[in-house]
Amino acid sequence: MNWLLVIAGAVVGAPLRYLTDRAVQARHDSVFPWGTFVVNAGACLVLGLLTGALLAGAAPARLGPLLGTGLCGALSTYSTFSYETLRLAERGWRFLAAANVVASVLVGLGSVHLGSQVARALFA
Repeated sequence: MNWLLVIAGAVVGAPLRYLTDRAVQARHDSVFPWGTFVVNAGACLVLGLLTGALLAGAAPARLGPLLGTGLCGALSTYSTFSYETLRLAERGWRFLAAANVVASVLVGLGSVHLGSQVARALFA
């Protein structure tokens, strides 16, 4: 049954990733992959909120596969992040490539931590 929850979450997460990526990137005249950066940070925030809620017992366990694995798994994109970083480096924008790696990791960790702390504060 969990696999159906994962599929349902992914059905929402994948198009949401695509549409958000395109909308964000269209607003930035930059070679930096802002769209991927935003969707990955957002997925980390949602995953932190979800994890905090699950650990506090404030959310049903079924939300883990639905939102955690399904939605966040399809919303975030490590492969696109890797490809866009490599593309930046190959085109000579090595500083932007390095900045993408460092900022993505730091913002991702910060977002998941923030989400977890918010959930703990709400559901403690």
